[in-house]
Amino acid sequence: MEAGRQCLNKRLLRRSFNAAAVSYDAAAVLQREVGKRLIERLELIRLNPRWVLDIGAGTGTTTRQLMRRYPRARFVALDIAPAMLSRARRRAPLLQRLRCACADAESLPFATDSFDLVFSNLTLQWVNDPGRVFREIQRVLRPSGLLVFTSLGPDTLKELRQSWECADGYVHVNQFVDMHEVGDTLVQVRLADPVMEMEHFTLTYRSARDLVRELKALGAHNVIIGRNTGLTGRRRWLAMEAAYERWRAAEGLLPATYEVVYGHAWGTQSARQRVDRSGAIHIPLTELGRRRFGAR
Repeated sequence: MEAGRQCLNKRLLRRSFNAAAVSYDAAAVLQREVGKRLIERLELIRLNPRWVLDIGAGTGTTTRQLMRRYPRARFVALDIAPAMLSRARRRAPLLQRLRCACADAESLPFATDSFDLVFSNLTLQWVNDPGRVFREIQRVLRPSGLLVFTSLGPDTLKELRQSWECADGYVHVNQFVDMHEVGDTLVQVRLADPVMEMEHFTLTYRSARDLVRELKALGAHNVIIGRNTGLTGRRRWLAMEAAYERWRAAEGLLPATYEVVYGHAWGTQSARQRVDRSGAIHIPLTELGRRRFGAR
């Protein structure tokens, strides 16, 4: 992980998403819309996967749509929160079995070359080391298999972040990785022909507290190691809300920006490589130039 990047507390992250399993669906308007758009992008690609992995399946709303698109495929839903997976399992279409794995995306519990399609919707922003996640995806993805994903970019919740900066010196909003950095990482782990795109969404709220309540309902808490672990006092809350007021539109609502990053790339034959303690990847020279691509 690069110096200066946030470090998420995975234990608190699991607890947060477990607690949000009941309230998640009512609040996940953006997640459903982005998941729908990501599945629509698959219509442009000829693919008949036998095995599909959904990383960060949550309560399974988007997983269900994906299963309907590929009714003959076998599906595995992976999530860090068992309470989310419990709901996803019950949501699977009739006559289709959804296999569930409670695990961390940074250490996938699957054999090499297991999946023809790896799908992930608005999950990869919740990892500490994107490079490690993409190396794991490259490992479990079969040669010529497809990775499609969405994540969040740096403009996400910029209004809330700047308002908190006016109120105190603590980090209240998670940091998000730039689209170009994500694309560079895909190349570094030897995923082929990466394509990156970005789209902005703006949700509106009556008050800053309504936004914060919705984030809590989604399980999107601040779980950065080193955050302020004490209670946020009334004075700082009022200062944040006052700062947010400068964003209020003529219609009387407050905006919340989301920068959504779309990406896809293709699996290649796994190279014999090792990663040293600094995170550097070492590939034998004999492995270079051995990429194997199938028909697109």
